[in-house]
Order: sequence, then structure tokens, then C-alpha cells
Amino acid sequence: MKVLDGLKYSKDHEWIKVEGSRAYVGITDHAQHSLGSIVFVELPGLGKDLNEGDVLGVVESVKAASDVYSPVSGTVSEVNDALIDAPEKLNEDPYAEWIAILELSDACRTDGLMDAEEYRKFCLEEA
Repeated sequence: MKVLDGLKYSKDHEWIKVEGSRAYVGITDHAQHSLGSIVFVELPGLGKDLNEGDVLGVVESVKAASDVYSPVSGTVSEVNDALIDAPEKLNEDPYAEWIAILELSDACRTDGLMDAEEYRKFCLEEA
């Protein structure tokens, strides 16, 4: 299982990369591996306001459909349209393919998220 240093992780297996007031959000390697071959991604609408824990989108695989939750509060400023035609990119490299970029409403709200070491331990305990 691949976990990148420098990102924050949620218990729902989303990753977040904060750059200034913007946050890139995607699913983790653990999530894509658990789902199997991803066949569809439902992206959020631009301008959608999200609170921490709200459904950001949906990822569907040959096994199941899974909600993607927003690890932070913010407004959707960009979506990764490439995933509409090529959802399998999330299987190929889930850390290179973000799902959405949020304009953060409170950049200090990442304190409840895990760093890479904590996330690795979390996944081992969950197995």
C-alpha cells in the first residue's frame, strides 16, 4: 500500500494536499485497491459549498459504489474532468489524480486528519 508523506489523510480514505487556501482532494491507494477497477466517477458541482464530512462525489467500481467525503470545509473551485472519460486513472495512480479542488473556508481545520505515519498505522489496525 502506497502512502505519500506530506499529505493529510481521513479515516474514510481520502487524501488532501493543502496549498495556501486551496485543497486538492482525492482517494488513497488503500481506497482504490479496496474498490477494484474503477469504472465511473461522479464529480461535485463547481461552486458547491461543502462542510467537513459532506459527500464530495461518488466512485463506482466493478465491486461497489462508494461515497467520497470532503475532509475539510470549502467551496468546489475545480474538478478533474479527465476522470469522466478515464476513471481508471484513479487505479493507476490515485495520488496523481485529484477529484476536486476546494477553496478552503477554514485552513486550520486539518488538525483532525492523519499524517502519513498515522494513516499507515490506521490502515494496519483496520485490516
